[in-house]
Amino acid sequence: MSGRYSDRIGLHRLLNGLIVIAIGIGAFVMQPPRQAEAQERRTILDMLFGFGRRQPPPVYNDVPIYEPRLREPQQRPKAKKTRQKAKPEPVEPAPVVVEKLETAKKVLVVGDFVAGSLGDGLKTAFETTPGIIIETRANGSSGLVRDDYFNWPENLSGYIAEVKPSLVIISLGANERQQMSIGGEKEKFRTDRWLAEYTRRTGAFATLAHSQNIPFLWVGMPPFQSTAMTADMVTLNGIFRTETEKVGGTFIDIWDGFVDEGGKFVMTGSDINGQQVRLRGSDGINLTKAGKRKLAFYVEKDIRKLLGDAAVSTQDVPGADGLKDLVVAAPTANEDIIQTQPISLDDPELDGAAVLLGGTTALTGNGKSPRDRLVEKGDVAEAPAGRVDDFRLAKPETVISNPVIRN
Repeated sequence: MSGRYSDRIGLHRLLNGLIVIAIGIGAFVMQPPRQAEAQERRTILDMLFGFGRRQPPPVYNDVPIYEPRLREPQQRPKAKKTRQKAKPEPVEPAPVVVEKLETAKKVLVVGDFVAGSLGDGLKTAFETTPGIIIETRANGSSGLVRDDYFNWPENLSGYIAEVKPSLVIISLGANERQQMSIGGEKEKFRTDRWLAEYTRRTGAFATLAHSQNIPFLWVGMPPFQSTAMTADMVTLNGIFRTETEKVGGTFIDIWDGFVDEGGKFVMTGSDINGQQVRLRGSDGINLTKAGKRKLAFYVEKDIRKLLGDAAVSTQDVPGADGLKDLVVAAPTANEDIIQTQPISLDDPELDGAAVLLGGTTALTGNGKSPRDRLVEKGDVAEAPAGRVDDFRLAKPETVISNPVIRN
């Protein structure tokens, strides 16, 4: 009884399951075909975990509407940064070292910081001259006023005995704008008593420099950025010139090399080649490397004149030791560079005649050469009349214009 009952229950459950399956299949078959196509297949993973689930597109009149997919703007590939090779810095040529001769003559430069700059410039000027050695003994803050700080009359004798120079160069005055102790009393700068005592000390110092029959040069002070200081240097330069020339020395005036055409102080000016360069430091007092070289330019001509053959530079001259007699020394005075007529090669007086071909006497000139005017003032000599770079409006009568040829 019980067995048949259980069989009936199992059969009943089986029939119920088949009915449910049939109803599901019928519902699936009766679904509109477009809607069935719109549905997407879902895997077991989609149903369990929702992976890859998409929202169905909207349907209008049983037609799904697909929105166009916007393409994201493509980013341009970043250009690879190429490391630019650093430009090699220009290599300055190594300074040429010229061995000095055992018989070289020594030049002693003494004074304050301006003298130190002068010594540096002279070393550059004579670095290729084996016959001259520049010895600098400078104290930057010294002068003739504060003899308690540095006593130049006492130290100069010791420097001359140590160096045994053939020429002494003095440059003082930049530190003198202060009170002076006279007879135990303090005297203010530029009073009559101060000027009288300073003139006496300058004359005594110049006499000491010339006491051993050694030629000496006194180099004047340049202008400075301070107007008051520049005015004081004018006064001191007048004292230096007077007292130096009294004892037979030579005063070197460098003023024009560091002012403009109106006589005003300049930071930038022409160097020894006529190029515009910075001559003074940012403080308006010290000199740059180009300024030191220009300062030495005013002095080296007198050095070459006084020391003669020793000042001849023999570098880069083949067989220079045997050519010293053929080198012309510097002239004894500033002369203009003048144009001369050619000398005939078959002239019977080639052995020393002073008369040029077609001339009577040698032309002479005075004043400063065009190179001196170019360095000091930046002046360029006027072109000769008729030359292509002669731009004067009023042409001389001697200039004949070329006739115009017309066809």
